[in-house]
Amino acid sequence: MSGIDDLTTAAIRAQSDSATAARTALDSLPWLVASLEDDRAHGRFDAWGRSTVIDENIGAAVISPALFDELHRRAGMRAQWPVGNAGLLHCYGYLLSLVETPYGLKRDRWVTTALAEACALTPDAFLPWREDATLLDRAGTAASEILHSASSSRTATVDGRHTRVGVTREQGPAALVYAVAAASETTPLLITMFPVADAGVVLTEFASTPRLRWNAV
Repeated sequence: MSGIDDLTTAAIRAQSDSATAARTALDSLPWLVASLEDDRAHGRFDAWGRSTVIDENIGAAVISPALFDELHRRAGMRAQWPVGNAGLLHCYGYLLSLVETPYGLKRDRWVTTALAEACALTPDAFLPWREDATLLDRAGTAASEILHSASSSRTATVDGRHTRVGVTREQGPAALVYAVAAASETTPLLITMFPVADAGVVLTEFASTPRLRWNAV
């Protein structure tokens, strides 16, 4: 069975809002369990801010409360539904979501090639079951590089909090990174990364309408 088939089987199990189902789903993916342990040990979740699992496009949760709790338990973090760690949710939670959004499945950014190609990386750069580094490690490294080196970026202040979006190119298909500073802080924490069809449209709308975006809290 391929990696994507294993992932789909686990996601089907995780749809049940049961603690047992959530544990079984994660345990069926040894690479995911190992990734959570490695990221926890190296403090990688600290680079990410807070996100809700209630998707702003559909107004519904993309994973179950039981899976939300189990992911945070294994990552060694406290969280209260539906707000948790953005890196944990956008990387690993999204992998186990089967909820359709206007842009497809949440996991598509990691298991297809569009995001990797937009980052000028190899097509398998974000495949979650790669053994060389965890998905969170690879995603965080790529996102930080884009955010701090992108010539095409915008900043905005929302309710006293600093927000920043960076893209890999000014127009056309690009990789987008979004970060939001915690209250009373000035350095934004990563929220998400995904491919966009037209970076110029996103940058214009971001600058003209300041608000928290992409499920940030």
